[in-house]
Amino acid sequence: MLVLFETAAGYAIFKVLDEQKLQQVDSLWKEFETPEKANKMVKLKHFEKFQDTTEALAAATAMVEGKIGKSLKKVLKKVVAKEAHEQLAITDAKLGGVIKEKLNLNCVHSPAVAELMRGIRTQIEGLITGLPPREISAMSLGLAHSLSRYKLKFSPDKVDTMIVQAISLLDDLDKELNNYIMRCREWYGWHFPELGKIITDNLAYCKSVRKIGDRTNVATTDLSDLLPEEVEAEVKLAAEISMGTEVSEEDILNVMHLCDQVIEISEYRTQLYDYLKNRMMAIAPNLTVMVGELVGARLISHAGSLLNLAKHPASTVQILGAEKALFRALKTRRDTPKYGLIYHASLVGQTSAKIKGKISRSLAAKTALAIRYDALAEDTNAEMGLENRAKLEARVRQLEERGIRRISGTGKALAKADKYQHKSDVRVYDPSGDSTLPTTSKKRKFEEEEQQEEEPQQQPKPKKVKKEKAAAAEAEAEAEAEAESEEPKKKKKKKKHEAAAEVVEEPTVTEEGAVSPSEEQTAEKKKKKKKKKVKETEGE
Repeated sequence: MLVLFETAAGYAIFKVLDEQKLQQVDSLWKEFETPEKANKMVKLKHFEKFQDTTEALAAATAMVEGKIGKSLKKVLKKVVAKEAHEQLAITDAKLGGVIKEKLNLNCVHSPAVAELMRGIRTQIEGLITGLPPREISAMSLGLAHSLSRYKLKFSPDKVDTMIVQAISLLDDLDKELNNYIMRCREWYGWHFPELGKIITDNLAYCKSVRKIGDRTNVATTDLSDLLPEEVEAEVKLAAEISMGTEVSEEDILNVMHLCDQVIEISEYRTQLYDYLKNRMMAIAPNLTVMVGELVGARLISHAGSLLNLAKHPASTVQILGAEKALFRALKTRRDTPKYGLIYHASLVGQTSAKIKGKISRSLAAKTALAIRYDALAEDTNAEMGLENRAKLEARVRQLEERGIRRISGTGKALAKADKYQHKSDVRVYDPSGDSTLPTTSKKRKFEEEEQQEEEPQQQPKPKKVKKEKAAAAEAEAEAEAEAESEEPKKKKKKKKHEAAAEVVEEPTVTEEGAVSPSEEQTAEKKKKKKKKKVKETEGE
């Protein structure tokens, strides 16, 4: 059995001397405890050394990808093909399949082979003669670095630390320029205050001050190369009637030195911006197309590197730079911010305030894709960024026109986006419409109601009639008793008054125990009738 062993220095072909020991996998490590035992187990048949690191890197990358390199193919044809009847032990089963397919060699990969490779690796210095240990370690280190660079697709053009430093310096220069220009305007304003109001551009102001010096020199100074004719004429007119104070030549000299500094810093800032623009187009072209050079560079600087930025989701890219507002909103349980650094992108800035949130979310989603494409893709073109930007611009136009299209149907007609109004009116079912019978007239209903009211009044009438008859019978009995016996009239009057009182008290009480106004009227009428009857009986 032959063994193919790959090292950083080259390919080694070993011959297994005792194949029976390979069956004892658990105790195979004992055969490689010392170099002497290892030489009794395997013997070096051929060693193909790499000429340089480039060849070693090519061979290593081919092995990693499961391919046969030129050097490996040469070794196999030269050594192994002569002994085609022998089996070839290899570490990678995928590589064994390729070798068997192209060179028609019988390859073996098993746990015993893996243990054999482990034993050879431990005693490699003693098994390969003519190769010092220091050289093996140096070649291993060089191959490891080369392979790492190849894996990471390392390129000097992909160094994003330059962008981080450049954008930080650009921000610092802007701050310093603002301070210097403010100081220059204030300083020279004591001598010529009208000039600051006439010339608004900072760089033009400093160049004008540098050229004018004392304001008395304005009439003889040509400013046509710095200012338009109208502005130049206005400056000369203002210099004649200026209210500024007189200053010495030394003061003017110091102001001019400050103007020189402002002009130099402005020129360097322009140069730095061009450098940053070129670096951004080289490192992150799609990100630059989506959000611009400055915003893209600030996003990379905020994340630390392009690779770190590629690990962020779109929601994080959207609010990157607004962490303070985010945590304050979470703490106070208010609305979280909709955008951070991405707010300064041209796509977000040109939209109306109503749809800035939607556009920033869409832009963050597309920007996250562009960042990952720039960080991890092999090619460096901006086609994906241009395509996504065109989609976002179409989305902006659609939202500006309020063209929210229907999800179902033809998909071409514009939907009516009416304002939603919540109605909480509860409607009760009306059963009157279910009846087909004609409704009764109001006059008939009124008569029925009167009859229902009169019915409870008519019910106690039979009792009253009986009581009246009883009273009349008593009165007749009393009249007969008067004729037969001569009793005083006072007793008769008392009995008549008691009978009348009983008749008056009873009809006032209704079934429910309450007296209605109609019953009171009937009771009064009955009282009058009874009084008349009593008077008639007394007259008799």
